[in-house]
Amino acid sequence: MFIYSLPLFFTYIEFASPAELLIIFMGMFIILFISSPLCGENLQQQSLDNYLFAAWNGNIPLIWVFWPFFLILNACLYTADTLAKAGMLTVSSWDDVHLMLLLPSVWWTTAVWRCSANTHLRVWAACSRLMTLGVFFEYGLKLLIRMDYPRIFFGCEELLLNYGSCF
Repeated sequence: MFIYSLPLFFTYIEFASPAELLIIFMGMFIILFISSPLCGENLQQQSLDNYLFAAWNGNIPLIWVFWPFFLILNACLYTADTLAKAGMLTVSSWDDVHLMLLLPSVWWTTAVWRCSANTHLRVWAACSRLMTLGVFFEYGLKLLIRMDYPRIFFGCEELLLNYGSCF
């Protein structure tokens, strides 16, 4: 997450400095910590028979909802960005990858928010909620890069890419 987008954000877009973004990040963490549910009340061991449905309903521990999808999502985003920067993935294919990952990200966010009471510490609930919001910030940055700065990110002068899709 943010491997390719934040350097472009700070270098070319210059909408906010790293210190300002850190202050916003810490403020959001404090708000999410205060608004997090009290933890440890629903921590009975649940069966993982129907994982997707149980996670959607908030019936499994937070660790089993957050980490698997977080790792898979970041691996997919990193792979798509690396292939796009190397010219091995077209701009429209890069868009398709992000569009395919959007709906599972919505499911994941809902599951994390519902399962955030199923942990021992409120700080983990706040961190996981903040990371899910960070994914949508990443999506916003990538949309901004795709719309306004495609020549910088995609290297549109390469012959392998369709130059018309960079406008």
